[in-house]
Amino acid sequence: MRLPTSRTTSSRFLRGLSLLAVSAVVAGCSAAGTAGGSAPDGAESAAVKVGLVYSRSGPLAAYGKQYREGFTAGLAYATHGTGKVGGHTVEVVEQDDAGDPAKAVAEAKSLLGKGVRILAGTTDSGVALQMAPLAAQNRVLFISGPAATDAVTGINQYTFRSGRQSYQDILTAGSLLGDPAGRKVTVLAQNSAFGQANVAAVKAVLGARGARVSSVLAPPGAGDLTPFAQQVKAGKPDLVFVAWAGASAPALWTALNQQGVLDAAKVVTGLAGTASYPVFGPAGGKVSFLAHYFPGAAANPVETAMLDGITKAGGTPDLFSPDGFTAAQMVVRAIGSGSATDTAAMVKALEDWTFEGPKGSERIRAQDHALLQPMFTARLTGTTAAAAPQRLSTLPMTAVTPPVKPMAG
Repeated sequence: MRLPTSRTTSSRFLRGLSLLAVSAVVAGCSAAGTAGGSAPDGAESAAVKVGLVYSRSGPLAAYGKQYREGFTAGLAYATHGTGKVGGHTVEVVEQDDAGDPAKAVAEAKSLLGKGVRILAGTTDSGVALQMAPLAAQNRVLFISGPAATDAVTGINQYTFRSGRQSYQDILTAGSLLGDPAGRKVTVLAQNSAFGQANVAAVKAVLGARGARVSSVLAPPGAGDLTPFAQQVKAGKPDLVFVAWAGASAPALWTALNQQGVLDAAKVVTGLAGTASYPVFGPAGGKVSFLAHYFPGAAANPVETAMLDGITKAGGTPDLFSPDGFTAAQMVVRAIGSGSATDTAAMVKALEDWTFEGPKGSERIRAQDHALLQPMFTARLTGTTAAAAPQRLSTLPMTAVTPPVKPMAG
């Protein structure tokens, strides 16, 4: 995944969820939004194998854990605890990609050889971009997870996503600026592929809306970050967009605070997982955060069900819990309103599906399979271990909708 946020992993563009609104398609289904029960004649149908290929180990293991816990809770919720859709048992088979695209593809091929018709998972954007073509080649359903790269949207007709994409992150950040026309935006990042990608993204989104976008790029190994904070302040920007990764993050926020940058301009970054909250120290209360999700952000019944399901199972809800939960809902929708074996029917069942999720109202856009969803802005209250996010606003999916991307295949 690639999130525009201050974070410590290669999935950096941090800012994961959605819920089920499946029609009652079999005996035993009740309210729209869930599915389960037995086949009409009581006979047990063949199991549907779902392959989860995600980072159980490696640099993104923490995010993979959040995804997996969310998926388990989502499957229980969507099937009323039966683990079945239309009489079909959903058999989940896990494989660890360790954040390595080559390993992910090898594991996925192994799963396909064992009869898996649905692939899900994918914490890292590089992995997602290798998995999507494999799904198309084998005509199986692929539901990408926290991987945020915009390139996954519209990559092929078999690929969907259960999380947000980078474009939605940038639009959320832009909402904190207001009308960007004529405003000065400075991107503060490391001079790396990650940092340069963030600069390009801000130029593509806010620059296209009239903002004057510049950048301050620091060497990834820089120890003294004061000169870069001073350079940002000297440019007198209206908004500073910080995309930072690595162990130097605490030093960066200290420098920005000490040099008065946080008092002179609106400073925005992405809200990562709970473990990152103490990183900001005293600066946290002066920073505005774009947020994909944090526990309690939506405060609706679906989110409550997700939080309760994860907690009761001994897990800890966090940033990418929704991505896993939504993926499970999508699996149940694809099987229950589509087919247990026909991928084309699964795809049709997901396209233009509007549903209420833990983040709010969401929709899978048919043209390119973008997952339209709400986003949030937040601030941190408290410091160190007491730091906690407080929602400032909820942006409905219509306010953070990426442009339609023609389907590639």
